[in-house]
This record gives sequence, structure tokens and C-alpha cells, in this order.
Amino acid sequence: MGTELMDALDLSYQPSQLLGIPVALIGACFLSVGAQLQHHGVAKVEANAGHGDGGMSLRNLGLLLARPSWVIGTLLLGLAIVFQLVSLKLSPIILVQPLGVVGLVITSILNARVSGVKLNHQSVVAVILCVSGVGAFVLLAAVFARDEPVTSRALVVILIILAVVLILFGTLFWFLRRRFKAIIYVVGAGVLYGFVATLAKVAIDRISNQEWDWLLVACIVALLLAAVLGAYFVQNAYSSGPPDLVIAGLTVIDPLVAVTIGIVVLNEAAGAPWWAMVGFAATGAVAIFGVFQLSKHHPQTSADAPVADRITGVAKESSLD
Repeated sequence: MGTELMDALDLSYQPSQLLGIPVALIGACFLSVGAQLQHHGVAKVEANAGHGDGGMSLRNLGLLLARPSWVIGTLLLGLAIVFQLVSLKLSPIILVQPLGVVGLVITSILNARVSGVKLNHQSVVAVILCVSGVGAFVLLAAVFARDEPVTSRALVVILIILAVVLILFGTLFWFLRRRFKAIIYVVGAGVLYGFVATLAKVAIDRISNQEWDWLLVACIVALLLAAVLGAYFVQNAYSSGPPDLVIAGLTVIDPLVAVTIGIVVLNEAAGAPWWAMVGFAATGAVAIFGVFQLSKHHPQTSADAPVADRITGVAKESSLD
């Protein structure tokens, strides 16, 4: 094990590939602030226009454009995406994508200050599980991951898997949308954004290498479809749960999906020993367990009053916009 570790430390990365780490961390900061503002805008609209059982209506989605907090939050999330894309260009997915979990800590602090609801002991433990699980995952990735080019065959496999995922989530939403809860929306958005991150990296690499073909077009179309459906799920999650739960799902499930694709399809961890693969599975499981614990014990999802009523009540009293 010692020899394998030393060999990995010598061969994993060029120093320039580590530049994606600070870029990803800056993006995580924009993500957390943008999410808090977007959440407030959604809650404000729900407070004034009412909450639908089958997801946000087109009317409510249109009203979001009139909420300064939502618009500013969206702009900040746009900046977060730009920084994420730059980090993906500089570094392997398996290294930089999980760093978004830093946004969970920032969002938890911001939401506690804005809403006046402090995290209880179980919620703090859940956040620690999320951050420590992803942190340990990143340490393993920093040692053993390698940036591999995406072959046409691998891209076809990714597109096929995404097609199945889009059909699955689209069908579930159509038939079960009145029973969807925040955690279901969060999981769905996290899975879809995991594919978005992967396809974004593929598109950037192919455009940089002047690889203009039908696969690039299919990649961009699939990316946009996943991003739009994921964004709709996120807005619905904001209307039925606190922002730190939403960010917990996005910054844990999103990178784990992207990293799983990197490991299984792109072979970014092909040189890792068996115990490192066990470590990937164990640390990922800890992080996901933390997300579900946060959804179960968060003060804004475990009180007696309905979730939407508690969130919109805070929004009505707020003076953010």
C-alpha cells in the first residue's frame, strides 16, 4: 500500500492541473450566496401567489423574474457555473467537482442568520458527515485520479445513460409530482447536474480540440435538457425545503454522480488500488447518508407546521427585497 501511494503521488497530476481547486472554491462561494437569494425569491413568490401541490406553475416561474433577490441569485449562480467550467477545464472532474460541498457550510451559516433558525445538533452532525465524506473523497481523488480524454465511445455511453435518466425522472415527475417532497427534487437535481458537469467538460475539451461533429451537438443538447430539468427541480426544492438542504444535495449527489461517471466510464481512477476504490465507496456513502440525515433533522423540515408555510412565513418578514 505504501509503494502504491508514493507512486500515485508522483504520477497523478501536473502542478497546473491543481489550479482548478481555488477556482472551484470561489465558484462554491458564489453558489452558496446565489442559492440563498434564489431560495428567498422563490419563497417570496410562494408567499404571495400560493404554493401548488404539483410543482411550481408557469405563472409562479414568471413571477420570479420580478423578484430582485431571485434575479441577483441567478446571476451569482451563473458566475458559479462559469467558475465551475473553468475548473473543469483545468482539472479532472473527480478532483474539483466535489469541492462544491464548501458551499454547504457557507449556506448553512447564511440560512441560519437570514431565517433566524439555528441548526440543531443532528443537523450539525449531518453537515459534518457531508463535508467530511466529500473531503475524504477529494483527498483520495487528489492522489489517485487522472485526467483522461473522453473517447467517442465513452461519450455515447454517457448520452445513453442520461437519456434513460431523463426518461425516468420525467415519468416519475409526471405521475408523482403531487407527492414530490424536497429531498426527491434535490436527489433528481443532483443526479442531473452530475451529468451536466460531465458533459460540460466533454464539450469544452471537444471545442478546444476543434472536434466539430454530431456527437458534440448531441452533447450540448443533452447538457441543456438536463440543466433545464435540473433547474426546475431546484426551484421546486426551494419552495418545499431550506436552501442548505438543497445545496447539500447538489454539492454531494452532483459530484458523486459526476465522479462515478469519471471512474466507471472515463477510467479516471484506472490506476487506483482496490483499497482506494473501497475508500471512494465508503466516503461517498457517508456523504450521502449526511444528506438524508439533514433532510430528516433540519429544523425547517422537522417542525409541526407545513414546510411551505414555515419558509414563506420567514420570507414575508424578510427585507431582502
